This record gives sequence, structure tokens and C-alpha cells, in this order.
Amino acid sequence: MDKKNNHKQSQPNNPLHGVKLIDILELLVEHYGWEEMARRININCFKNDPSIKSSLKFLRRTPWARDKVERLYINLMTGGG
Repeated sequence: MDKKNNHKQSQPNNPLHGVKLIDILELLVEHYGWEEMARRININCFKNDPSIKSSLKFLRRTPWARDKVERLYINLMTGGG
């Protein structure tokens, strides 16, 4: 077994494994739109002149906000959102 397959199998129950933050954000924006995302997660990068680029920058340096975005994504993917 090669390293790539071994790494994938090491986290079979992690819904975020192998999913990039940009992919999460793009899917959420497509599904909810910026206005609904700002309502669900009260952060300025979703409210004031939102963009993928500015949101990624903020989320990469703000763990609590990234955690909320990841939880919203998991909720959506598991049928709760």
C-alpha cells in the first residue's frame, strides 16, 4: 500500500479529510449565498463586500471562524442544513 492510500485510510470517519477550505467555502456560498451565510455565521467577511478571497484569508487565520464554517459544511453534507 502506498503512502497516499494509507493516509486516506487513517481518517475514514473524518468528513473534512481531503476537502480543501476553498471547496467548502464555494459549496456553502453556492448553496446558501453570502447573505444567508452571514446570518448563520456572524462574521464581517460574509457581510461586508464578501468574496471568496477575503473570506479564505480571514478563515485561514481565525480558527474559531473556520471551525464554524466547517461545522456548517458538515451539517449540510450530513443532511442537517
